[in-house]
Amino acid sequence: MNQTVIIDPVSRIEGHGKITLHLDDTGRVADARFHVTEFRGFEKFCEGRPFWEMPDLTSRICGICPVSHMLASAKAGDAILGAGIPATAEKLRRVIHWAQILQSHALSFFHLSAPDLLLGMESDPDRRNIMGLMETHPEVVRNGIRLRHVGQEIIRILGGKSVHPTFAVPGGVRSAPQRDDLHSIKQLLPEALNIVEGTLDLLKGRYGDFRGEMACYGDFPSLFAGLVTPEGGLEHYDGVLRVMDEEGNILEDGVSPERYRELFAEAVEPWSYLKFPYYKPRGCERGLYRVGPLARLNLCDFAGTPRADRELLQFRSFGKTGKPVTGSFHYHYARLIEILFALEKIAETLKDHDLTHSPLRSQAGVNRRVGVGAIEAPRGTLFHEYGVDEHGLLLSVNLVVASGHNNLAMNRTIRQIARAYSNGAEITEGLLNRIEHGIRLYDPCLSCSTHVMGKGGMQIEVYGPAGDLRAYNR
Repeated sequence: MNQTVIIDPVSRIEGHGKITLHLDDTGRVADARFHVTEFRGFEKFCEGRPFWEMPDLTSRICGICPVSHMLASAKAGDAILGAGIPATAEKLRRVIHWAQILQSHALSFFHLSAPDLLLGMESDPDRRNIMGLMETHPEVVRNGIRLRHVGQEIIRILGGKSVHPTFAVPGGVRSAPQRDDLHSIKQLLPEALNIVEGTLDLLKGRYGDFRGEMACYGDFPSLFAGLVTPEGGLEHYDGVLRVMDEEGNILEDGVSPERYRELFAEAVEPWSYLKFPYYKPRGCERGLYRVGPLARLNLCDFAGTPRADRELLQFRSFGKTGKPVTGSFHYHYARLIEILFALEKIAETLKDHDLTHSPLRSQAGVNRRVGVGAIEAPRGTLFHEYGVDEHGLLLSVNLVVASGHNNLAMNRTIRQIARAYSNGAEITEGLLNRIEHGIRLYDPCLSCSTHVMGKGGMQIEVYGPAGDLRAYNR
């Protein structure tokens, strides 16, 4: 008779999820599933609201990536207006989004994953956290806090507050910074660049200790999807859709985000509220793809900034010649490269002399009944699609979030890790943490994907073949 091991909830992620391991009668892993156990209802209760309110409403979906939802929503509103936004507004939107990338990636790397990477995947669980890391690597912890602060401070300067800023609106932005504000942002950048450069050296110096993990932490053929610039560069704010296969062949290129439904569909399973997007031309079984930092660095032809391009060359050495990097363990490296890129792009953009000038907003009414906004959120491609009536009241809302895009890949990753590290005789705490780390690679934001609040902490239940509870941890 089969056995089931449950990890509920998964810890050190943003939101609430559960993992179940399904064991066969020999005690080996037959399957592994990542469950999102809470109901998603944000789209429904937005119906009937004016689309003008959506940037502020949808930024409340998540406290970690509110800027991404705000900007995707504002871009959907831009499409409904049918009006281009002023150049200054676009530049300011880009700067605040790069700051979002910076602070979110810093949280993921330093606070959620660094305890595993620096203390060990199977180290003492009572110390395998940010407090334990403070004892052994205090400078790393301080750097992580500082780096995240830089991102949040830039968001605060531009948006009025560091969490849930009210900045972008359909047609542009609400306000421009003062020259003193831009000077304050510039002063933050040199220290942040030094921190991320040092952290890149730290991670690469530890890579030799994780050769086993690199081989089985989500290393499998898959597609990659996301936005690139029209020239093929690394992009976070705008761009066109590109899809690449596991051999590095481009399957789709230059596709307008408005046509995303032609490329992607969503399957459902009875054991999770999070949907399972897939690449439509290949179908659900073969259409698994990955998004986010790993995908973006595979998809782009170049980054476009000196330091990030240097690191991109090193990053690509982890893939076979001319082929994508397929190991999800390298999401950690990719996040640090994107932090470097974001800081370089902020510094580059601040050299413009028109960031304090108007106009900041285009004025228009409802000119289109459907608007799609797409952006590269920290975790991957984010779509907001709104249907409105002639008065601008929402008739339909569809949000396809990055954590959903990666759902099939997350399930395959934890199955691969569980099979690699399970000996068929004992389910250890270290094994369970390794499986959880497989989810942390993707840094899923389940608050985004379910739009409800959840608890942290970890609960583990192990059941015997007869369904009897053999062990538990509360």
